[in-house]
Amino acid sequence: MKKIKVRFAPSPTGPLHIGGARSALFNYLFAVSNNGEMVLRIEDTDLERSKREYEEEIIESLRWLGISWTEGVDVGGDNGPYRQTERLDIYREYVEKLLEKGLAYECFCSEEELEKERQEFLAKGEMVRYSGKCRYLTPEEREEKKRQGIKPVIRFKVPENKVYVVNDLVRGKVAFETNNIGDFIIVKSDGIPTYNFAVVIDDALMGITHVIRAEEHLSNTPRQLMLYEALNFKVPEFAHISLILGSDRQKMSKRHGATSLIQYREKGYLPQAMYNFLALLGWSPEGEEEILIPEAINKAFSLERVSKSPAVFDLDKLNHINQQHIKMLDLDSLKDLLKPYLDKSAYSAKVAELSPEKYELLVLALRDYLVCLSDIVEHASLVFEDIEYEEGALEILRGEGVREVLDEFINGYPETEEVGEIKQHLKSITKKLKLKPKNVFMPLRCALTGKTHGPDLPYLISIWGKDEVERRINVTKDKMLGI
Repeated sequence: MKKIKVRFAPSPTGPLHIGGARSALFNYLFAVSNNGEMVLRIEDTDLERSKREYEEEIIESLRWLGISWTEGVDVGGDNGPYRQTERLDIYREYVEKLLEKGLAYECFCSEEELEKERQEFLAKGEMVRYSGKCRYLTPEEREEKKRQGIKPVIRFKVPENKVYVVNDLVRGKVAFETNNIGDFIIVKSDGIPTYNFAVVIDDALMGITHVIRAEEHLSNTPRQLMLYEALNFKVPEFAHISLILGSDRQKMSKRHGATSLIQYREKGYLPQAMYNFLALLGWSPEGEEEILIPEAINKAFSLERVSKSPAVFDLDKLNHINQQHIKMLDLDSLKDLLKPYLDKSAYSAKVAELSPEKYELLVLALRDYLVCLSDIVEHASLVFEDIEYEEGALEILRGEGVREVLDEFINGYPETEEVGEIKQHLKSITKKLKLKPKNVFMPLRCALTGKTHGPDLPYLISIWGKDEVERRINVTKDKMLGI
């Protein structure tokens, strides 16, 4: 059996979006789970919109996500070049073969003529397609058109009264009648091949065995099957994965939030969390567990468990998955990942003043509250900004015995300021004043933070130190409570 080989072939006309990233991941997962190979090819025949910086950004995004390839634009291989604009001579060779065999022809129709045809088909209620009239031009008529300066496109002759069938590995058997498909363009008037033509030649020459792509490409499949047949190429297996819809069940767009992978990366989503989330957009593992590391996904993936139904992009689910993956990080890794966000924040100088031990306490105190890495800045405001009091906190601070708790905390403040010592001090206050723990912890939390809920208080106290703790308590007493 031939070794499985897949490809991901993005167009460098913008950053890598969620849909493209999911297609790349499914190709990679299929290759990895079958001990196969993957090719990264760049489809840059849209000359106006294609940019090298987008190509570089796509490669960087794929690498960040954890996807690798054995052949491609940046790593080379035996089947290059891997940019379509560098393969134009190859495409010309196959165009000539089709022209020689009478399977393609030059078409000189203007945009106005094609629009008139289009309106005629619409008026008759028929499917719009090219009538094929340039099929029947004589050699003399073709030469006359060229003398007039008209640059032809090349069209493929669609066989009449034929049915092409694809046994899709996700969608099952799908049939296409050729009578609903007009002769289609394979080379534009500027000599650049169209998508359907170039992709067939590239996939065939690069030995691609399985084409895994978005459902929107299903309509291209019959045209590609015709070209495989005409050029005597082996047809690969096809698998068309479902569309990704927003939470409103409409096709994903900018209104649903960030759409490119780099936006999620910059916000502080972890690559392993995005890998986990994207894998679940259309694929389901056995069992109920959804928080999965990449290695587990690689081992479990199969096309048999890919759904035909549209996948829904659920931001709440992504956030949950990312939060769980943040909690799974070892402390040293998390400290390193959070540092760039804090360094760019208004608190950079204050963070720089923290000892390594206190920076570690800051991360420990806030880690369970992080949905994204960038959230560290918002939560750090509790540590570095002046107190803003919630109404609920004010009610607690106006309660009986609050001043006694605050005074007792400062009077017996431990010398070492270690978290364990602070916890012991808080316990001693409950015994000395004969109070329930919440009647000690809650007034103190409200006095120090202005909030009724938040990170573990001993961690915050240890980060601040006695001087800052005393200052905060005095602010609460003098400015807010009059006690």
